[in-house]
Amino acid sequence: MNKDFYALIMAGGVGSRFWPVSRTEYPKQFIDFFGVGKTLIQSTYERFLEICPPENIFIVTNEIYSDLIREQIPQLSDNQILAEPLMRNTAPCVVYGSMKIYELNPNATIVVAPSDHTIADLGGFVKSIAQSLDAASKNDCLITLGIKPNRPDTGYGYIQHTDYVLNTDADLHKVKTFTEKPNLELAKSFLSSGDFLWNAGIFIWSAKSILSAFEKYLPDMYEIFNLGRADLNGVGERAFINNAYFQCTNISIDFGIMEKADNVYVLPSDFGWSDLGTWASIYEMADKDYVGNAVIPSEQVIMFDSSNCMVNVPKDKLVILNGLHDYIVVENNNMLMICPRDEEQKVKEFVAEVKSRFGNKFI
Repeated sequence: MNKDFYALIMAGGVGSRFWPVSRTEYPKQFIDFFGVGKTLIQSTYERFLEICPPENIFIVTNEIYSDLIREQIPQLSDNQILAEPLMRNTAPCVVYGSMKIYELNPNATIVVAPSDHTIADLGGFVKSIAQSLDAASKNDCLITLGIKPNRPDTGYGYIQHTDYVLNTDADLHKVKTFTEKPNLELAKSFLSSGDFLWNAGIFIWSAKSILSAFEKYLPDMYEIFNLGRADLNGVGERAFINNAYFQCTNISIDFGIMEKADNVYVLPSDFGWSDLGTWASIYEMADKDYVGNAVIPSEQVIMFDSSNCMVNVPKDKLVILNGLHDYIVVENNNMLMICPRDEEQKVKEFVAEVKSRFGNKFI
């Protein structure tokens, strides 16, 4: 296993689309959605144990989740948990993690990935990451993984690539454009063109290359963190980071770097990826009965004349459903949400309404 390969797992999101199961105090990355005995972040951590040494896996998260990280992944040292004092999107956490890793090992090559994805084909995933890490360690390039689309999905961003291929062992295509979530007609045209991929939000680069990109495209943010290099991995790190984050703009790594840089490449991949952004994505991944119901857990749920429903309730609750078709039924801590599956986009509206009426008590 290559000692120069590192993983930076991003685990700071709230996951409001999964309310009421996912809440601010216990968001979706810390939940076992499929009843398999592992939370999403535990599964993500175990995947990267196949790629790099355990001491080379770092998790960046909001400071309010540091104890949850320690509880669910006790193998991590305190230095492997990067606590953000506030949410500032993905660019600050990437420069923080990359600079911290660079100070430990200037030869580091890093894979950056969210903590809440599911991967059906572990072997295919490991192969794509390993090929990308090898290419990034030998070339000044920024790599992203693109998932081969099988439907015109409007819930994902898209990457358009050219026919130009980087001279490596991996099938790395030069990126032409990034597109945010398109409407249905545009998504259909992307699918038919054959040169668009879903943006998986998984990035691979050498620490040197990404820091150079920050210095060029986000110089103010680079300078904020560069001033505290000597404090990273030391006793002064926490105080420095608390100050640095309040100076950072709220910007994503996609918009701040990837859409601007001229050395961005994409590896077309297919390993059963889902970003688990909605209850619909959970439904697609979950086991279903003969009439299409996905019930997690299923021990005490009884369904009559009901089909194609997504049901997620506590194990100790007896639930009886009758006459529901194509619905989402979710209950947690005596908070119940029932919503038609084709209106799931309204979940965020529900959460906003609950917040406006009751404050953060139930969010």
